[in-house]
Amino acid sequence: MPSGMHQAEVNVPISRVWNFVQNMDNWAPLIPGYIQHRKYTNRQSSWDFYSRIGFIKKRISLMITIKEWMEPTKVTFTLTGTNEKLSGGGYFHAEAIDKNNTRITGFLEMTGSGAMGPMVNAWLKSQLPKVIEQMVTAITVKLEEQNRNIISKV
Repeated sequence: MPSGMHQAEVNVPISRVWNFVQNMDNWAPLIPGYIQHRKYTNRQSSWDFYSRIGFIKKRISLMITIKEWMEPTKVTFTLTGTNEKLSGGGYFHAEAIDKNNTRITGFLEMTGSGAMGPMVNAWLKSQLPKVIEQMVTAITVKLEEQNRNIISKV
């Protein structure tokens, strides 16, 4: 199954990382190609984004189901395509390095099926590492920005 993983360190305490991650409204817009997301429950939502597969730009809709919230370290999820034959899952993991620094790991795996599956999987294999790197990087930038704002107000 095509997958991607990326780690980054952020100069933010793990408690603030968790406060940010536990609400998908904070980080869903940071996904490359983001259009919108809708929350149905605190465990289920749909996400829409644009993706370019070769020369084709396509709107992708995914149903995201949170499988586990493990405060303050991990969120695991599954995903199912609602307009494409896609399935997969992933996780977001935070590990305290010390009281002010946290290591963040993002992991995503997806596979396509059906007639277009082989082409989609070849694209996913090359693109998922880039997508997860962009997402984790955007999250760390946003976390550090929020942390600077909190510290400056104190």
